[in-house]
Amino acid sequence: MDRVMKLASQRAVVIFSTSSCCMCHTTKRLFCELGVNPTVVELDEDPRGWEMEKALAKLLGRSPAVPAVFVGGKLLGSTDKIMSLHLCGNLVPLLRNAGALWL
Repeated sequence: MDRVMKLASQRAVVIFSTSSCCMCHTTKRLFCELGVNPTVVELDEDPRGWEMEKALAKLLGRSPAVPAVFVGGKLLGSTDKIMSLHLCGNLVPLLRNAGALWL
């Protein structure tokens, strides 16, 4: 859990992902299309990925635990939450407040 929180607090946007997950791909693509350069932690490529995935499952209260998106060091959630925020017009202001967007 400490490693997850440390990584999540180091950048404006951090996405915990697995390289073969289509929902992870969709989420990463959304942020890139918005002009955000997220830090992406591919759990299946990290030697401690399994530990981090278990910690994320606890935080999210569900499995699979990816994608897990942190903005400004705070857990926003998975694809459904991110898309909901985006469609309601609330994602961009959160990204601006976190320093991930400057427009």
